[in-house]
Amino acid sequence: MKNLSILGSTGSIGENTLDLVRRFPDNFRICGLAAGGNLPKLVQQAMEFRPEVVSIQTPELAEQLEKELRRSDYHPDIVWGADGLDHVATLAAADLVVLAVVGAVGLRPTYKALRVGKKVALANKESMVMAGRLLNETARRHQGEILPLDSEHSAIWQSLRGERRSALRRLTLTASGGPFFRLDKAELVHITPEQAVKHPRWEMGPKISIDSATMMNKALEIIEARWLFEEEPGKINALIHPQSIVHSLVEFCDGSVIAHLALPDMRLPIAYALNAGERLELDFPVLDLAREGHLDFYPVDGERFPALDLAHQALTLGDSGTVALNAANEMAVSRFIAGEIGFLEITEQVATVLASVEECRFSSIQEVLDYDREIRLSMGAE
Repeated sequence: MKNLSILGSTGSIGENTLDLVRRFPDNFRICGLAAGGNLPKLVQQAMEFRPEVVSIQTPELAEQLEKELRRSDYHPDIVWGADGLDHVATLAAADLVVLAVVGAVGLRPTYKALRVGKKVALANKESMVMAGRLLNETARRHQGEILPLDSEHSAIWQSLRGERRSALRRLTLTASGGPFFRLDKAELVHITPEQAVKHPRWEMGPKISIDSATMMNKALEIIEARWLFEEEPGKINALIHPQSIVHSLVEFCDGSVIAHLALPDMRLPIAYALNAGERLELDFPVLDLAREGHLDFYPVDGERFPALDLAHQALTLGDSGTVALNAANEMAVSRFIAGEIGFLEITEQVATVLASVEECRFSSIQEVLDYDREIRLSMGAE
């Protein structure tokens, strides 16, 4: 029996993880849940799985959560805010921490979990983007471990197993292309937030959906892959693959390419991470290539979608570059959602910020967080 803490339990990754826990009650048990502001869903999850600790975003919501749970015979410890995330991430009982919150808020609990030697199944790409080098060092120092949870990075993880790393030539992440990859640049000028959040294949939160539409999501994943697999940035690229059947490809020095194929179901990479790289027997629909008919691949047009070039630029600047890219993107996406800037201005604002960044290497997570705050203040954050 493996005890799990889930941060981001009410999001899509969290819900898919809980679906697997339901399917394998003899394998997994929930000891901690943490969510943002979705009180009704968190109450439902807490009542079903009865973890010892439950965290929510604010003290006001925590008070409401306590009132809801008080009606039953179930009385967990209730915590809130950033400290609540840290508490759930470091529970002594947790054998594995599923880190699925969105944004820079995920960095501190990821670090705290690794610092106490936890295995972390990581879906919060911002953590590795902002501080991948420091998190790797922390994991090694304290016998923690980072397990990829995103489908693309899980695909690379699976494809590399048993291979000699010195034989690796290239890692290729695939991207769905989002809803706009066939549009001309002139058409992108008029894209609205309502259009940008409508992903052609998945229902995701607004920030991730917009990142997919700008292809910044893939840019962040390139930086994440650089640190998850500790490979040089020049060995990592991306292709657009609208069918989302091939999740990543690994090319070796002899020209061989190993590709990971599966239907687009996040429960597959989640199950692989939950079981520490051992496969669970799943009764999900299986891939039928004859029915799929064909698989398409396209290069990324850097003029229409400059995010990938920005990722490589950020990597050349070191820690300061990747922190700045992430902070600037989060700020710009928030402005786009609020109707303050246009769609193309998201990456334009990120490029402007990167142009002013000086190369810097940080020595602590606090320095990373301080610089993240500095970038946000420079862009008008309160």
